[in-house]
This record gives sequence, structure tokens and C-alpha cells, in this order.
Amino acid sequence: MSSEAIVAPPASVAEVVIEVHALGKCYQLYDKPVHRMLQSLIGGRQRFYREFWALRDINFEVRRGETLGIVGRNGAGKSTLLQLIAGTLKPSEGSAGIHGRVAALLELGSGFNPEFTGRQNVYLNASILGLSRSQVDARIDDILAYADIGEFVDQPVRNYSTGMVMRLAFAVVVHVDADILIIDEALAVGDAFFMQKCMRYLREFRKRGTMLFVSHDGSAVTSLCDRAIWLEHGRVQRVGEARNVMEAYMEASLAEQQGGFQARGHQQPASQLRVSREHQLDQRQELIDRSTLRNDLRILPFRPDAEGFGEFKVRIVHVSFFNEDGQGVAAVVAGEYVTLRIELFAEASADNVIAGFYVKDRLGQLLFGDNTGLSYEDDFPVTAGQHFHASFCFVMPRLLSGEYFIAAGVAEGTQEQHVVQHWLHEALHFTATGGSMVAGLIGIPMLDVRLERVQNER
Repeated sequence: MSSEAIVAPPASVAEVVIEVHALGKCYQLYDKPVHRMLQSLIGGRQRFYREFWALRDINFEVRRGETLGIVGRNGAGKSTLLQLIAGTLKPSEGSAGIHGRVAALLELGSGFNPEFTGRQNVYLNASILGLSRSQVDARIDDILAYADIGEFVDQPVRNYSTGMVMRLAFAVVVHVDADILIIDEALAVGDAFFMQKCMRYLREFRKRGTMLFVSHDGSAVTSLCDRAIWLEHGRVQRVGEARNVMEAYMEASLAEQQGGFQARGHQQPASQLRVSREHQLDQRQELIDRSTLRNDLRILPFRPDAEGFGEFKVRIVHVSFFNEDGQGVAAVVAGEYVTLRIELFAEASADNVIAGFYVKDRLGQLLFGDNTGLSYEDDFPVTAGQHFHASFCFVMPRLLSGEYFIAAGVAEGTQEQHVVQHWLHEALHFTATGGSMVAGLIGIPMLDVRLERVQNER
């Protein structure tokens, strides 16, 4: 893989909020403890250590309002780079300048005293991030409500789980009015519902602030970040558009695992396939379902108290899955016909109702969805006191193992101009297991798959 860098577009001095120039960090490694003591006694006359450059010759700028992802394998120098930018580490060479109030979520629990209670640590951490005592007093209730750790708030942090520490740390970050956010893999812990809450905040923050984001999750980087930096052995391997950098990074990782790729010659074009309308399901479905490739989805009960918003002239009262026989189900196998039903109640009359849904992964990325707006030429009015429902019938795609959510919504108006009446961010929660056939975010059941020989042309 070439080490050629894609240079970012030039930015004016006024726009630049993070400037990194010739940045490097070197650590002294000693083979024996006594060598460290000898070095302190003798000084520079003799060297008892080996130099290890965790970072070397790092150069880039980040403009106001930009989100920059940082990717690379363990030990590439990602966390070191963030610590140098945040000012918690001193560089060995070069400089890292930052312009604006910074909130950093670095090593989990950094800035927290394990002997202090959660409440005390909120005051401590918020003061480190630049808030006065009176400002924290005014925001403490909101911070604790956001963290949602209950009675543990007055217990020492040493008794917290890693998820609880992340909740508290992120809650502080949300409420310090930062211009720049620095996030280092901390979101990898914690429950799926809080992860959704965090990702919603980060997507909202992108509209007004600047962010540095380190993650091993390529999907998170491409969905959140405008540009990305790929670090390898402490040096910049590539800088550019997030999608292009992630593709290059994944290609290099796969090439290393597989001993390199060999260039292929011209491929024969695939023959055109004519699929009968009678072929409604993946013809391999029975084979898949009898093997370890089977993709099982477990659906948890509807959450009427899920976080949401709207004007509430029309409310969502239930969301559920039904099988092909019209029975409500708590489990689905990918590749089966399912119907997603959104049950609704009109508190007041509405001229034209549109209902819809999205399926999201744990990072809040929208995988697929639809609404009723395109299915009706005329308006769909409802009157006060009326019960009705929207149904969506589809073949459930294969999903990577993990946690997923369904957001459901109902609005009044048209596709182009409408007012949301009720939106539930996580109306349903379901988990997927298996699904090793999935390449990408979702796997689409194939109506026909063939490999055909073609006669050589004379």
C-alpha cells in the first residue's frame, strides 16, 4: 500500500481550529530498572535506553465544523495523538495547537477520582473542562439525568461498571458547551440504548462543532466523519475523505492477512438472468436455515416509554412484527416474510397522515426504511378517537450479529412538507445472531444466484 497522502483542501487561518505540525512523541525504553536509575545519575553522557517513537512527523489541520476520524490498528499511535492534541501529553517534537473550548473523552475514567462519588466527580471533571462551580450547580440535575445511573451517583466511582463510568463522563461532556470534542473509543462500552443516545448527540454536535473521533468501527467513521487519517506505526499513511481512507485501510488489512492481492485479468461480463415472478424467496433459504449461516433475530417487547418527540395529534401506541400467517412473533429468521405493524391513535383530527420506520444499527446508522407517503394518491385523513395502523411487508434481510433498533414515526402533511406528530427513536429493539454470510451492513436475500460456463468465441 502506497504511503501517498491526499492533501486536505486549504483552509484559512480563521477557519482552522486544530493545527498539528511536525508532531512527534518519543518514549525511552529501559531493559532493566537499574538502567533508568543510571540514566538519571549519568545524564546525557551515556544512553541506557532505546528510543521508541510512538508518533513521528504528523501534520494536518482541522477546520471549524469538520469531523475528523482517526483509524489504525492497536499501537498505531491513535490515542497518543489525541492526548497530545488535548494537552494531556507533552510532545517530544513539533506542536499541536487548538483554538476553542475542548471536551475530551479519552481513556475511560480519565479525569475521575475513583474515591470520589459520581456527583463529586461531575464537579471535578466539569471544572477541568472549564466550567465554574456556579455553572456546574446550574447544570448538575441535567447532567445526572442524562447519565441516568440512579442512586449510584452518590457512591464512589470505584464501584461503577465501565458502562456507568462512560455514561457519567459522556453526560459531563454533553453539558460543557464545548467547541471541539475529542472522542477516543470510549463509546465502545455501555448498553445499546445509551449508545444510540450518544450517537444522536454526536450527529447533532456535528452541525455546530468540530470533532476528532477514534474508532475501530469503520461504519462509525464513514457515517460520522468528513475526513479521516490512517495511522500506521506512528506515521500518517493516508489523509482524505473518510470513505476513501477506510477503503484503503481495509484493503491493506485484508492484503496483509491474505498475503497480498493478485491483479486479475479481464472478467467476462455476467450473463443476464431472467428471474421468474414466482421466485419470491432466496432459493438457498432451506440450506441456509439448516446450517450455521442461519441468521436469527430476537425481538424485544415494544417500549411505549421510548425517547421521542412530536405534537401528538396522532400517537404511536404499539409496534410489532407479524409472520406470513399473520401471527405476532418475538423471533424472526432472516430471509422470511415479515410485516412490521405500527398501531396508531388519533387524539385529534388530521388531514393527511404519513407513517414510516427506519431500521438502525447500534451506532444509529440508518440501514433501511420506508413510509406510506408514496402508496396513496389521495390524502389519508383521520378523525379524533380513531384507531388505525400502518403495515410494511418485506423480506427480512440478513444482518451482522449485534443489536438493532426500529425508529417509528407518524406525521401530518406531505412527503415534502410535514409536521411530526409522534416519533419514537427506539420503538423496538432486536438482536441478531449468526449471519456470517453478510458482506457489508446488511445481506439482501437473492432471488437467483448462478455461476455459468460460457463457450469461447472463435
